[in-house]
Amino acid sequence: MAEVEFRDVTRRYAGGVVALKDFNLTVADGEFLILVGPSGCGKSTALRLLAGLDKPTSGEIRIGDRTVTGLAPGERDIAMVFQNYALYPHMTVYRNLAYGLAQRKTPRAEIERRVRETAALLEIDMLLDRKPGQLSGGQRQRVAMGRALVRQPQAFLLDEPLSNLDAKLRNQVRGDLKRLHRELPVTSIYVTHDQVEAMTLGDRLCVMSGGSIQQIGTPDEIYNRPANTFVAAFMGSPPMNLIAGEVRSGVLHLAETAVTAVSTPDGPVTVGVRPEHLQLHAGYTEGLLPARVDFVEPLGSHVLVTALVDTSGADSARVIVHAPAGTDLPAGTRIGLEMPPERTYFFDADTGSARRNREHIAL
Repeated sequence: MAEVEFRDVTRRYAGGVVALKDFNLTVADGEFLILVGPSGCGKSTALRLLAGLDKPTSGEIRIGDRTVTGLAPGERDIAMVFQNYALYPHMTVYRNLAYGLAQRKTPRAEIERRVRETAALLEIDMLLDRKPGQLSGGQRQRVAMGRALVRQPQAFLLDEPLSNLDAKLRNQVRGDLKRLHRELPVTSIYVTHDQVEAMTLGDRLCVMSGGSIQQIGTPDEIYNRPANTFVAAFMGSPPMNLIAGEVRSGVLHLAETAVTAVSTPDGPVTVGVRPEHLQLHAGYTEGLLPARVDFVEPLGSHVLVTALVDTSGADSARVIVHAPAGTDLPAGTRIGLEMPPERTYFFDADTGSARRNREHIAL
């Protein structure tokens, strides 16, 4: 195992397309770090650069105490798991696991020991005589992980490994990964666009957009203290509600409604509150944010109410409210929304950056 470090790494392609810009990131020895963001944000590019499948335009990449920027993939002592498994279909599971070790001329007894231990760890020891075509998707993914782990690499790279699995299998293999890292804490970098995977798997998250890092932190820090509106809206399902507001003479106005006095500078501001923190009141009373129901989505354990915040002439702001199961409101119903002071966020209207002295507003 080893620390992984990117130092001022930029990857620019022909035509001036910048996939990664001034990328600085340190992954601690034994850490499970998630690179998360939408398609095209640069997360897979970062992984490919680390693996040696691509070369940076500038900057330095280090694994342990070595600079590996110019080394071939085979010289980096890393192992990678892809979303398409990349197993040899004509080989048994045993031979798939053993292949990389055999290529490195590992003694036969050591190959046998490592393969058996890894197979037992991943609970695929009963599948060693089968071929990939005889396995389920989840079993094939475990074999792919085993083939990487059996080498005992310094770093373990995973590029959206669960994207081809159905929802049930994703949950199962996600649990396997979490258990596996607890038992075998290899330095791991995991690429995904799925925020559920990111929040549940990672020791830390690196949220990316447009080839740049937006925020690095623990799942709790990312969710509860987003650095900007991009992180606030991307991390969360449903995403954080963001409403344009304005502070005039120390009073916050949302949708032309005077809400409350705040101790933040006058001018435009973006107010954020997550759906599970919004409180819905039937009917509108003074001191609440006026809105009307657009549609309701029953999800069994709870209901998502999508509402339109009333505005004067402009397009309505759409918000989502996490409501108790059984909530049934016809479209057009007038409601009032309450935002708890300790769960309300302020962002700069121009830059989208969080105001670190987060205001507490009481509606």
